[in-house]
Amino acid sequence: MIWADREAPTLDDLEALARACFEQLPQEFRALCDGIAMRVEDLPDEELCAELGLDSPFDLSGLYQGVDLTRRGTGDVGDLPDMIFLYRRPILDEWAEGGVTLTELLTHILVHEIGHHFGLSDEAMHEIEEREE
Repeated sequence: MIWADREAPTLDDLEALARACFEQLPQEFRALCDGIAMRVEDLPDEELCAELGLDSPFDLSGLYQGVDLTRRGTGDVGDLPDMIFLYRRPILDEWAEGGVTLTELLTHILVHEIGHHFGLSDEAMHEIEEREE
């Protein structure tokens, strides 16, 4: 059995794979992401779950925190860098449900969170995805 000696990707493994996925995105797209930091954690914390009204920390696989490009002024200097959080355990759960590779899933999540950096709502991104299908 090929999975008998396999382990789930660690935080570092997932971060390395996510960075590789990001590097495969078109250069024009990546150029608009200058200054966005990426961080991989196991789960969102209780405070964030409460703030977002989540029933479970497993309901969130990624999160963009920052000032999106549509609200940013020329003189805006934030205290914290724009950040994309990826949450390992929810990502692995979604991946285990099947249908896509881990690379495809991470790319999808990254593009979604970068969409928030561009100022797109979840609804707008779902509409774009439906048009593409």
